[in-house]
Amino acid sequence: MGKFKHIIFDLDNTLYPREIGLFNYVNERINRYLVEFMGFPPDKIEAIRKNYITNYGTTLRGLIIHHNVDADHYLQYVHDIPISILIKRDLKLRSFLKNINVNKVIFTNGSEDYAKKVLRALGVENYFSRIFDIQFCQYKPKPHPESYERVLRALNAEGGECIMVDDMEENLIVARGFGMLTILIGDGNSNSSHFIVESLTELDILLENILNPE
Repeated sequence: MGKFKHIIFDLDNTLYPREIGLFNYVNERINRYLVEFMGFPPDKIEAIRKNYITNYGTTLRGLIIHHNVDADHYLQYVHDIPISILIKRDLKLRSFLKNINVNKVIFTNGSEDYAKKVLRALGVENYFSRIFDIQFCQYKPKPHPESYERVLRALNAEGGECIMVDDMEENLIVARGFGMLTILIGDGNSNSSHFIVESLTELDILLENILNPE
């Protein structure tokens, strides 16, 4: 099986197709939060969020730094979406994960409660040993290097023992810096990730070749 002991999966737009649009609902809830609870003018929301995401990684991190927002209340509000309606059980994903005989974990900028609901809706909650969420990372989101360090310490692993699968190239750039083998989910080109796959079928074949080389 080689040197790899852990596969670190992102959640949103990685374990389910981006086309489902689940995160569009989250984004809408974030915008509503900024208006309803923070009192920001609706026409300023886009600029505020762009600034926070660019400088801090997430809107939440910017709100914590500049407004001392209640992070748990924020996460509960923005993740209050109809997950079970939008996402259905994925038997193909279930079979794929079942056949991966190394430890599998989730590393997400969302909350653990939200991640559990998504995994449950997909029918794959039993295939992951742990969820490393934004609370675990002390609200320092990917691609903040400190969060990767915390995950590796919790796994008692070196970067070279891990494969990371994510749909965001900037997250994989940091992972590669820690010595992880990186796989980008999506279409397009990448000069930073070791591999790019467009579908679950491609990822299945790739991981089989990586974990079980002839």
